Amino acid sequence: MTDLSFLTQMFNQKKISRRQFIKGVSALGLTAALSPAFLSGNAMAATPQKGGIFRQAMTGGATSDSLDPATLFASQNINVSTQLSNCLVEIDHNFKPVPELAQSWDASADAKIWTFKLRKGVEFHNGKPLTAQDVIFSINHHRGEESKSAAKPYLKSIKNIKSDGKHIVVFELDQGSADFPFIMGDYHLRICPDGTQGKDWDKGIGTGGYMLEDWEPGVRALTKRNPNYWNSDRAHFNEIETLAIVDVNARTNALKTGRVDAIDRADVKTVHLLKRMSGINVTAITGTMHYSIPMMTDMKPYNDNNVRMALKLAVDREAMVKIILKGYGEVGNDQPISKVNRYHAANLEQRSYDPDKAKFYMKKAGMLDHTFNLHASDAAFSGAVDAAVLLQESAKKVGIKINVVREPSDGYWSNVWTKKEWCMCYWSGRPVEDMQFSMAYAAGAPWNDTHWNNDKFNKLLIEAKSELDDNKRRQLYGEMQEICRNDSGTIIPMFNQIVEAHSNKLDHGPISAHMEMDGHKNAERWWFKS
Repeated sequence: MTDLSFLTQMFNQKKISRRQFIKGVSALGLTAALSPAFLSGNAMAATPQKGGIFRQAMTGGATSDSLDPATLFASQNINVSTQLSNCLVEIDHNFKPVPELAQSWDASADAKIWTFKLRKGVEFHNGKPLTAQDVIFSINHHRGEESKSAAKPYLKSIKNIKSDGKHIVVFELDQGSADFPFIMGDYHLRICPDGTQGKDWDKGIGTGGYMLEDWEPGVRALTKRNPNYWNSDRAHFNEIETLAIVDVNARTNALKTGRVDAIDRADVKTVHLLKRMSGINVTAITGTMHYSIPMMTDMKPYNDNNVRMALKLAVDREAMVKIILKGYGEVGNDQPISKVNRYHAANLEQRSYDPDKAKFYMKKAGMLDHTFNLHASDAAFSGAVDAAVLLQESAKKVGIKINVVREPSDGYWSNVWTKKEWCMCYWSGRPVEDMQFSMAYAAGAPWNDTHWNNDKFNKLLIEAKSELDDNKRRQLYGEMQEICRNDSGTIIPMFNQIVEAHSNKLDHGPISAHMEMDGHKNAERWWFKS
């Protein structure tokens, strides 16, 4: 347990006071502004100030990036898109859906008809008023037959979308969906002007708090505040420069030298040094983010579950958390549902490093003499190559041979992930179980990076989506987590905390663990102190 986790536990158990908690957080070198997330909103942040040029460096950018929301998948590009546009729904720091472009919504008793009432007076950057038709176009953009959007699986249940006047959108589903507002908060489902296509996507026209000034894919984006932004309580900076810097040392140096004001994915190996530096705050928050090692289940030898099970048992998870995460996380159990998720299956037996069982399964598969190629780059996550080498070493003790293939960072997500048979990967996770499973584990899903197809799992996924009884949903999602753990092609060795650093000149309210960089809303929610 980390010191921060211990302090949090002590506070929640009322063994220390709020003042003692904040004092303890400060002593750890963490920002006191982190405390509201643990204090259930009781502590108030300072009043936001307008002005200043905010500069941030993030991983994940690539020269092949596009601002078409159907193509978003890496951190830097997601963050830029979030500056420029909005969804109907926002997922807040408590993992709850709250109104964004939708002023309100309601559902029929069977959760098959969802009606969203839009805010009036909202304009796109080009001056066009937001209407229901823009929403219909934007959602249908992901539903098309040729669409490769990762959001497409979420939207399969939609039979029809129609308008009821200019400011009401009605979704008709073929089955009930208790989680539908969460789906409308997915970062892909950004609302753009009706008819946007081709090169127009890269103009970044949206309803967001910032307007695109300059954009070089995989390198840099420059945005300026939207003077007509509908949400006057947000978007406080005059300008934002968002740099794509994959190398963690380069990002860290940019923060240390004052070139940038904030970085994502601070290096946990050296974060203790950042904590000691004057003028820098470090935050570490537990959410749904996890690291995975996907293998293609439709390719030999990974089509044999004996091989998959052997490799899962050959992972020393405790060592990975200790060495790779430096304690900033928890061991994973080969299923993607985090402890912060509503239906997390806490009763599942924790898988651990077991050389004897790993050797048994690999011998059963007849693959003890095989050499497995594991493709790795720190583009996947900071420390991914080291994690691959660590797995190589723990597997070697079992008698399993792994060859770590080091891949270039640029183009990793387009040339390696979902292309090579076994590789390193990361996931931000999703606020509800259905979204994570539909996107990454359902048969045929665009981001099913193992090509896994389990009939029982697919059937339960459909059943759980429309089940409105809470106890039954918990049972169904628990069974699905067990199937993932024991049959899927995904090794999930660890859930990492979101560890980031920024200048103490910045201020903010409670930080969201929904995704990195305050749910990728930091550009909108943060401000410079006066």
